[in-house]
Parts: sequence; structure tokens; C-alpha cells
Amino acid sequence: MTLKFTPNDHVGPVGKLADAELHFNGGPLDGLRLVGFSVWERKNGDRSVTFPVCHNRGLVLLRPISESSQQAPLRDLILDAFREFETDLRLLPPSIKASEVTL
Repeated sequence: MTLKFTPNDHVGPVGKLADAELHFNGGPLDGLRLVGFSVWERKNGDRSVTFPVCHNRGLVLLRPISESSQQAPLRDLILDAFREFETDLRLLPPSIKASEVTL
């Protein structure tokens, strides 16, 4: 699985750091991607991840089967990958707008 981040560049809402996509490599989801994740920073510096939502109906597209805590490992994985992305982004030329972190 690969995570692709596109920095917000201060165009969108305040606190939104980046959009994220999950790209699947191998298995039955090979070649597909799940879009709609966003990485946010709160005023206190804490970070969070929002999951894909169908805006027309307000439906969360990636839901846990039984407990809402099942989303926590994916949320942590995205936040860890974003920290790595930020480190890499500091080393890249400003013309680079998106980057991928392979998991």
C-alpha cells in the first residue's frame, strides 16, 4: 500500500495540511485508490485525520465493522507517514507538489 500526499499550500481551510490517498498494490484491490483523506492541525498543535465522506449524502465511506476504534490504526499510520512526508518535503525542490510514502 502507498500513501500519496498533496500539500494544502494554504489555499483551502485553515488547519488543513494535506489531502491523502491510499494506493493499493497487490491483492484484489491492486491498481485501485481510496481518496478523500485529509490531514489537519488544530490550534493546539495536535493533528488528526478525516476519512472519506460522500458529501451529497453525508455518508462516511470507510466505516468500521464493529467498533469505531478500529479506525485508529489507519489514522496513526497516515499521521506517521505524513510526518515522514514532511521531512522528505523539506529536502525536495518547491516545484514538487505531491509525494508518496510506501508502506
